[in-house]
Amino acid sequence: MKARDVDRLLRSAANANPLECAPAEAPFGFDTRVVASWRSGKNGMNDFADLSRFLRRAGAIAFVVLVLAGAATYRQYRDDTKFASLTTNEYAIADSAIQTEFSQ
Repeated sequence: MKARDVDRLLRSAANANPLECAPAEAPFGFDTRVVASWRSGKNGMNDFADLSRFLRRAGAIAFVVLVLAGAATYRQYRDDTKFASLTTNEYAIADSAIQTEFSQ
């Protein structure tokens, strides 16, 4: 850097407004709120509680899905067994028609 540039920078620094160059400070009471929040336990030490709450909710949702799927499966099975008699079974009707054709 040339001496001329250094002199120019020093002059502009001397002419600067001190209010514009003041360091930014935290708002009043910010440090007190941070310490109070840290002491109250909101600093991430409740990760286990959050995880267990999530797992309980996920387990409850999975149980509801399991019950609904089981009910639908049971209903389908019940309907299939009710209509599975020899006269209404499509395979039995086709088999019977084939047997009558070959026996003639």
